[in-house]
Amino acid sequence: MPLHPTTRPRPYAADSPLAHLLDMAQAVTAPTEDDQRDEAVTAAAHHAYTAYPDTVGRVVEAMDWHGHPAVRVSGIGSLEPSAVAWLDGGLWLHHTHRLSENDGAVDVLTLIVPCTCGRGYTDIVLNGEDMLLEILGELHPTGGHSAHHETLGDCRTVRPAPSPGLLTLGT
Repeated sequence: MPLHPTTRPRPYAADSPLAHLLDMAQAVTAPTEDDQRDEAVTAAAHHAYTAYPDTVGRVVEAMDWHGHPAVRVSGIGSLEPSAVAWLDGGLWLHHTHRLSENDGAVDVLTLIVPCTCGRGYTDIVLNGEDMLLEILGELHPTGGHSAHHETLGDCRTVRPAPSPGLLTLGT
């Protein structure tokens, strides 16, 4: 019976830098869902404290953020891990990283606002404290709700998702 090696002999020394790097790569495991949640919370709190130090950084504590692991969405692909913070009155902050080949990871903070119709939400991607303060000034007269005209379609209706306790924003 002939012997068939299951692995090919190494073309490099067992104690070479390449051998060590290959061993390190073999030992790497994917982050767990808990790791992803923790990293999402850390990233959100860091972004709030550095990019929004006089607004969000003052009123939303690190422990107020709740992390969510990455998810796969049919037809869209993967959504990165994210974190949300409840502001009260139906308003939320959502933080994630947008990944691109050109820019790498870019922090994205979104304000999620209930509509005056009571049937949906609008989401507003924030671009700094000045924009946040301007939007909050516009929301003040409506008690923190987004005014819209239902026929214009600027409100997304809320539909129950397959998983209990989750909401999906649709168009």
